[in-house]
Amino acid sequence: MAKMKAILVAVDGSDTSDRAVGHAIDLISAGLAAELHLLNVQPNLGGAISTFVSREQIEIHHREEGQKGLASAVALAKKAGVEAKVHIGVGRQGEIVGEFVDKLGAGLVVLGTRGHTGLAGVLLGSVAQDVIAHVKVPVTLVK
Repeated sequence: MAKMKAILVAVDGSDTSDRAVGHAIDLISAGLAAELHLLNVQPNLGGAISTFVSREQIEIHHREEGQKGLASAVALAKKAGVEAKVHIGVGRQGEIVGEFVDKLGAGLVVLGTRGHTGLAGVLLGSVAQDVIAHVKVPVTLVK
């Protein structure tokens, strides 16, 4: 298998997200990719909120919440001795992940799932489905 330029891990600070980071770290450590990128996607707070809150305050909120979502992933990479580049995006998860895949030249996306089955899995798997629909590279789902 040829070495990829980068692996992009979409993170939210959850246990499943941390397991996805661990999997990506294993792939990096095995020499399958040169770079590890961690991405947290914040929901867009536009619309009515922007009428009452300044753009600067919304940007500060996105940055602070994004850093919270990235914190455990950054700690895991640091503990493993793997350099990770961090990113915060704003918008719909699948679209933002797709944009970052293209921008970074990532060869793989890794993300955690909540592990539900049946109807709950269909509803709660919507982020994974959205990411899969918007990227042109393989996606690894980690339970």
